[in-house]
Amino acid sequence: MQRTVRCGLIQATHACGTDEPIATIREANLAKHLPLIEEAGKRGVQILCMQEIFTGPYFCAEQTPRWYEAVERIPDGPTTVLLQEVARRLEMVIVVPLYEEDGPGIYYNTAAVIDADGEYLGKYRKNHIPHCAPGFWEKFYFRPGNLGYPIFKTRYADIGVYICYDRHFPEGARALGLAGAEIVFNPSATVAGLSEYLWKLEQPAHAVANAYFVGAINRVGVEAPWNIGEFYGQSYFCDPRGQIVAEAGRDKDELVVADLDLGLIREVRNIWQFYRDRRPETYEGLIRL
Repeated sequence: MQRTVRCGLIQATHACGTDEPIATIREANLAKHLPLIEEAGKRGVQILCMQEIFTGPYFCAEQTPRWYEAVERIPDGPTTVLLQEVARRLEMVIVVPLYEEDGPGIYYNTAAVIDADGEYLGKYRKNHIPHCAPGFWEKFYFRPGNLGYPIFKTRYADIGVYICYDRHFPEGARALGLAGAEIVFNPSATVAGLSEYLWKLEQPAHAVANAYFVGAINRVGVEAPWNIGEFYGQSYFCDPRGQIVAEAGRDKDELVVADLDLGLIREVRNIWQFYRDRRPETYEGLIRL
């Protein structure tokens, strides 16, 4: 049975200089994204996701304590509250990737999920945090997630979130599928020269292995404090067969829109019985390694 949901992804360049006050940076990026969110509403988008920590640059490329000022409470912080109002008005589910504060010195890389009536449904905290290597100082800013792999039952679909570096780990992708995800969104900040060759390999593979849709979002352009790599855009949706059904360009702000037929999930699962034919009793050794 056909059940189509119109979904959207927003990829964008950073909106202003990174030497501006943190509040100015947040407001500039919100000002850039709000017209794109409105455009999504005009185009009938029902579920929308932005890129990783969309209110600022990829600040984890340096160790500078000023970026701790970019944290927000969820759900009562200013960005979540604002987008609850927008979601209610547009009758749109919005996935909101933010830098979250959960107490003094307790910070997470988080995505809040807001339903189409403006209700805050919950959040996902990035579970896999990269090792501190030059350009990836995420352990300096984030704790590993502690909420598991929740599924959010929105008005239009059951969705999961997997943030950036998470996408390299098949275990969480499988957990989301087993929990009932129909669409998994992966807001990212990923650069050329390191993982671009994996960008269209891993996530379509997750979609195939778990028979769900994936929405992969990336930034665009070169921005401080990174300055050593190009965010290469190419945000896309892929279907449960691993086929890319809509894709953005490499070098510009863009709203990607795709109509996802969720009936395809059952069709694919009836052919490829990867869930039925699992052998979880043979995997027990994984948790001991």
